[in-house]
Amino acid sequence: MTRDALEYALDALDLRDAALADRLMSLYLNLNAFPEVPEALRRLKSAGLKTAILSNGTPQMLEAVVSNAGLGELFDHVISVEAVGVFKTDPKVYQLAVDRLGVARQEIAFQSSNAWDAYAASAFGMRVVWCNRYGQRPERLPGKPDRQARTLADLIPILGL
Repeated sequence: MTRDALEYALDALDLRDAALADRLMSLYLNLNAFPEVPEALRRLKSAGLKTAILSNGTPQMLEAVVSNAGLGELFDHVISVEAVGVFKTDPKVYQLAVDRLGVARQEIAFQSSNAWDAYAASAFGMRVVWCNRYGQRPERLPGKPDRQARTLADLIPILGL
């Protein structure tokens, strides 16, 4: 899906260059985490909480991104939508997290910087903190995040840690 979106954007800009598309896709696998993320994840884990990623990415892409960012030991689960064959915002994706984590949906504290994802998780019944780094306006979608934060570090006091 990411490749399709990139190719669409390149076509819309009349940039038909397969080498450029390949280079941009490879850069996507080497994204750095925001500076506060490793320490925030360490604090969550040291408090005894499970940490997980729930992503539209493929397992191979997620493995590369997590490894290249040096975050592998900080996640208990890395969950790809490929297991259910649909993308977020389909409720089957959020149910996949419930099933894999073995907890009720309302026991999951779900964080996303994508408003559409935060709203969909909220509509599904999860507790949600929208990481609104850039001060975006709220979406007009079903559900509503319980809280907003500017960074993942803001999650620590929200959870009372």
